[in-house]
Amino acid sequence: MAAIFSTAALVLGGALAGCALPTHPDSAAPPTDPYNPAATQLLDDTQWQLATWTDASGRARKIPDATPLTLNLSTDGGQRRANGFSGCNRFAGTYDLTDGKLTFGPLAGTRMACAPGPASALEQPFLQGLAGIEKTGVQMRPPRELQITLKTGDVLTFNEHTQP
Repeated sequence: MAAIFSTAALVLGGALAGCALPTHPDSAAPPTDPYNPAATQLLDDTQWQLATWTDASGRARKIPDATPLTLNLSTDGGQRRANGFSGCNRFAGTYDLTDGKLTFGPLAGTRMACAPGPASALEQPFLQGLAGIEKTGVQMRPPRELQITLKTGDVLTFNEHTQP
């Protein structure tokens, strides 16, 4: 009797193993990047606030809360114009979206004297970073985010900001 149960268990186990679903060849693929370069075409007429700045080694830079660094992209007047606040001064210029990448023309800024501090310490690296963008991506599902990877390897992540 024990031999019958052993044989039945082996047959049942083999039958169930044959019913297992095969693994799809893409199951080992890395997850998709939520920051879609193709979505950069949706950046026109948006406003952004810098949320995080991670340097190339993965360390976070301190972002001041009182006066956030901002980036506004507008198509008013039929031309793509950028402006924002860089920590101490305001800046303005043009921008372009080509092949899923955000680029800026020369950016002009006000020339206010700035007190030393975290905000003014970010200003020059921020403006230099906007001049050296490696890639751009947008996360379209809420909360919408703009991620800019600089040629230095730093990553700037902006949260979409809507005017009240």
